[in-house]
Amino acid sequence: MGKAVPLMIQGTHSDAGKSALVTALCRIFVQDGFKTAPFKSQNMALNSYITFDGKEIGRAQGVQAEAAGILATTDMNPILIKPSSSCESQIVVHGKPFKKMKAGEYRQDFFQQGLTLIRDSFEKLSVRYDRIVIEGAGSPAEINLNDRELVNMRVAQIANAPVILVGDIEKGGVFASLVGTLQLLEPEDRNRVIGVIINKFRGDVSLLQPGLTWFEEYTVVPILGVVPFIDNLLIEAEDSVVLNNYTSKFDASKEIDIAVIRHPLISNFTDIDPLFAEKDCHVRFVKAVEDLGEPDLLILPGSKNTIEDMMVLHSTGLANRILDLAQKDTMIVGICGGYQMLGNRIEDPYEVESSHKSVEGLGLIPMQTSMTTHKTTVHSVGMARFGEESILVAGYEIHMGESSFEEECDHFVQLADRREGTITKDKQIIGTYFHGIFNNDLFREVFLNEIRLKKGLEPIKNRASFSQKREEGFDVLAKVVRENIQLDRINKLITDFQKESK
Repeated sequence: MGKAVPLMIQGTHSDAGKSALVTALCRIFVQDGFKTAPFKSQNMALNSYITFDGKEIGRAQGVQAEAAGILATTDMNPILIKPSSSCESQIVVHGKPFKKMKAGEYRQDFFQQGLTLIRDSFEKLSVRYDRIVIEGAGSPAEINLNDRELVNMRVAQIANAPVILVGDIEKGGVFASLVGTLQLLEPEDRNRVIGVIINKFRGDVSLLQPGLTWFEEYTVVPILGVVPFIDNLLIEAEDSVVLNNYTSKFDASKEIDIAVIRHPLISNFTDIDPLFAEKDCHVRFVKAVEDLGEPDLLILPGSKNTIEDMMVLHSTGLANRILDLAQKDTMIVGICGGYQMLGNRIEDPYEVESSHKSVEGLGLIPMQTSMTTHKTTVHSVGMARFGEESILVAGYEIHMGESSFEEECDHFVQLADRREGTITKDKQIIGTYFHGIFNNDLFREVFLNEIRLKKGLEPIKNRASFSQKREEGFDVLAKVVRENIQLDRINKLITDFQKESK
């Protein structure tokens, strides 16, 4: 199909570590001289990434492209599924909204079109790169879905790719999940599996050896590595399931308490990642009134269904508690959907996101938002106003709604062609469509020092560059993975598979 040599990473279940392993392999192969690209045919995620040309793909593939040192394109993730409710999703095709579909409709009506999109995208990548690292989704052993799946073994067949199966030992039952997955595969698919990697291991690997030996004897499938759990790795997650790992309780050893509202349909929560990297900040995700407490900073992140998530804030009492905090001068930042929630009202006349056509907001900004059928996806650069400071910032926007002020407000960011967002004169409340605002080092420093000064703490100057930390994170991830997998053996197995399959 082309010159690229493919390798596919599949998992025994979601959150087995496929995305991180693909990211590591992209960096490793580039370090070893191969021009490398990631590929995920179909991604279901609410964390988006905006390509250089303003298209929307899964965030994981954007991050993997960064690890490979290349610009991300929609060919790396031609189909993105963004759930907007429990039974309906927005289908994004090559970076643009295509249609809202229910699961059965997507499975029945979109299958052939999806196959064509996937084949075309892979072919384009295959003639431009030396290696393509393909990521699967969920498990390849979902027997109720496999006849029309578009992301696991069918993609391996399209790409003629060998497969490495990944199991997460942290959750327990890793040998059962690996063996069970292999046994449920069709023989031709099982023959594609050149080995397995056990991921997220903690402790003495020698204690695992009897299990490794048994597994290889029982399955005749080689174990190609045992990758340890890596703490505090600054690699963005794509799936909100990782939020279950975060506590909602305040860590008193940190000076700044940051609470983030965990909406049921939270999106682009990676906006918060730079704050995790700050030694004086404790970031916690909150979904109940009793856990909110009195943080120094409250963040309302993005949402895929702003009206319904706003309704949850009202029904749980979180909305009233947020208003109490606003009266106590707590700093509040709303990003994208969270920005819309800060206004007086959100309307969805065309039912773009929700069948509920309107909801009252928090009323902290004199603004109303109306959902539109047009989706804004754009990279932006401008000057952020923060008190007397004017700070150069870069970010990106992904939103369906248009917001308008009902009375004059101070804008937050001055772009080349327009004003964006708002900030109160006392700097207490900020609303913005600007994703990635905290990735801007100088803004983050000035902003956090404002909180420190309010608490009577000394400001911290020259905070570390977050982008530099992310690059270091890619290298750390690649180093740990390289040291704990049999890379030479993997390269040989890939080569042998290609020779034997011709």
